[in-house]
This record gives sequence, C-alpha cells and structure tokens, in this order.
Amino acid sequence: MRAAVDVMGGDKAPAAILKGCWEAAPLLDAGDQILLIGDETAIRDGLAKSGLSAEKLALYKVVPTTEVIEMDESPVDAVRSKPNSSISVMCKLAGKGEADVVISAGNTGACVAAAQLRMRLLPGVARPGIAVIFPTFHGPIVLCDVGANIAPQPRHLHQYAIMCSAYAQAVCNIANPRVGLLSIGEEDAKGTTIVKESRKLLRDEPQINFVGNVEGRDLFKGVVDVVVCDGFVGNIVLKFTEGMAEGLFQTIAAELEEYDPNLLEQFKPVMKKIYQKHDWQEFGGAPLLGVNGYCLICHGRSDSRAIKNAIRVGKQLSGSGINENIVREIKQGIPDGDDVKPVEKV
Repeated sequence: MRAAVDVMGGDKAPAAILKGCWEAAPLLDAGDQILLIGDETAIRDGLAKSGLSAEKLALYKVVPTTEVIEMDESPVDAVRSKPNSSISVMCKLAGKGEADVVISAGNTGACVAAAQLRMRLLPGVARPGIAVIFPTFHGPIVLCDVGANIAPQPRHLHQYAIMCSAYAQAVCNIANPRVGLLSIGEEDAKGTTIVKESRKLLRDEPQINFVGNVEGRDLFKGVVDVVVCDGFVGNIVLKFTEGMAEGLFQTIAAELEEYDPNLLEQFKPVMKKIYQKHDWQEFGGAPLLGVNGYCLICHGRSDSRAIKNAIRVGKQLSGSGINENIVREIKQGIPDGDDVKPVEKV
C-alpha cells in the first residue's frame, strides 16, 4: 500500500496528523509507503523527532507543497486556484498511479472535488458518495451519502446502494446486505419526490437486497445493513449521532458520580469499552465511494488516533478489490441513463 496523507488538513494539523503517521508505523510492512504531503520543514522536523527506527523511517517519503486549502474556502475554486495544495497534490499522485490511498482531515468539499477532478470516477459511476460505518447493538450499518452530494438525483442514490452493498460485504463481512432508503415513513407514498423516484429504482434493482423505506429510528434497530440518503440529510444524521453519543456518555458519567463516585470507578472499564465501539476516531475515515482509487475523508477534529486508524483502513481497502466489485455490479445493474456526465478537467 502507498498512502498519501494530507499533513496540512484538519483542525489539529500538522502535529496530530504527523503523530498519527508515526503511530501507524507498526501497521506497515516492508512494501508499504506513507507519502507525507505538506510543508517540508514541518514534516522533516516531525520525522527527526518521531523516534522511529531507520527501518521504519525508510517507509516515509516527504512530498513538499507550498499551499493549503482552508476549511472555509470554496472547494472547486480552491482546487483550481491552489494546484500545489496538499489536497490537490495527493489526489494528483493517486491519479497518476503513484498512490493507492489518499487520506485527509481537511476541507471535505475540496477533497471530493479534487478526487473527482484528479483521480476521476470509476466507469459507470455518476457521482461519488461518502460512506460511514455506524456501530449498533445489532452490528455495523453503512450510511451513504454524508456530505459529498447534497442535491442528488434518484440515480445517484441508486448507485450509492450498489456501491455500499459491495462495501458492506467486503469491509463489514455482511452477506447480501439489506438496503434501506431513509425517509419519513415506511409507506411508498412518504418522502420527497427524489425519495419516491429513488424507491422505484431501488425496488427494481436486482443487484441489491432492497427492504424499502426506513426511518431514522430504524438505523439502530437491526432491520437494515445499508442506508442511502442525500448528503444534506446524511451529514445531519452523522453529526447528530456523534453529538448524542458524546452527550449520553457524559450524562451517564455525571449521574454515576453524583450517585456514588465509587460506582463510577467500577463502571469506567465497561464504559470505556462501550465508548470505543461508538467512537468515530476508531473508524479512521469515511471512504469516498465511486472514485478511481481509494479516498478516505477524516473528521476535521481528527487526532493522531483517527489518522493511525485511517491508515489501517486504507491498507485494508487497497487490497480489498471493492472498486472492481463496484464497477462490475453497476455494469450489471439497471442502466443509469443520461445523467452520467463527464467531470470537467482542471
């Protein structure tokens, strides 16, 4: 695996990003390589202080850049105007076949734009989608899209279902994953026009196991393995569940401490174990499905643990064959019609 890491992306960059790269060293084999994309001085200082052995240091390569895309910049404009930014350069490397995986905790929109423009899309894919894994009591579920496409067409949701089914089988080991369409009711007549039209496509798609509309509460009830929705709704669901999980653990801890501080100490190991199962940093990053290569988009608040886990996931993806499965299943599915448009070159 050759992973290109955006050292300059994220709220805690570059220190936390570099630390995560060093922490990932035990996961790397002799044939692996980490391409560190960003400010050369910061990276070389980090390498000097990393404490890595000479053998492990040989697995890291510095790729200097002079520009950074900030979180508040317009994605496409930033990619166009900053060709030497860390995000643009890492995607160029992947587009040229010099990197198998790209990883960034930077501007999500810029990552999506750069991946489409530089890495291009897989054959037959109309729009890429960001997929996240939610841990539940009944097992993991995959939700897509969570922010790449906030105004999709029905056929985009149709393709998300196909891509996420392939992803759930390969990564979550779910045979014949059950696919649901997020809506405001189980009935066919419920939802927006896009939801209703998407339901028809998903119902008729032979490549997926479609179980119908699902509501927000169904995500954690074990009735579905894959959920598709537009990126606007998906991002709200993602951020809401993150906040709710953090708030719940804080509330439980506060109540236990008020009731009996000794009881809190007794429960800490159990709470830590449960929290780790629901901690987004344990999952590293979310794959941008549909691009020609593997792109992992990490949370802007990622610390070193998230980056280390993203490298772990990237290593898993690079040898998974998921993209080949996506291309094959989209080709075998319902034709996508005329909404597959070429991506404009920069």
